[in-house]
Amino acid sequence: MSDFLPQYSIAQARDKLTQLVHQAEQGNPVELTRRGKRVAVILSAIEYDRLSQKGGFGKSLAAFRERLEIEKVDINPDEVFRDVRDRSPGREVIL
Repeated sequence: MSDFLPQYSIAQARDKLTQLVHQAEQGNPVELTRRGKRVAVILSAIEYDRLSQKGGFGKSLAAFRERLEIEKVDINPDEVFRDVRDRSPGREVIL
């Protein structure tokens, strides 16, 4: 999370819980602190579900490609990435 999130002590949050939950629902997470140290974050259920999604990067990439219908995009990856990698043999390695 960012250092720019609004912070509230647990005691302050207790008095403003309804307001903080509404703020999180609108996509604005809130950090909770205890004795000045960050201990928890209130965020929307949608954001929590997104962050806790099982399957990691591979599953997320597959879902991304499915949403964008990447096969329908007229892009040739060999052409796009042709000049990205240096194909020279590099330095000599002595084992």
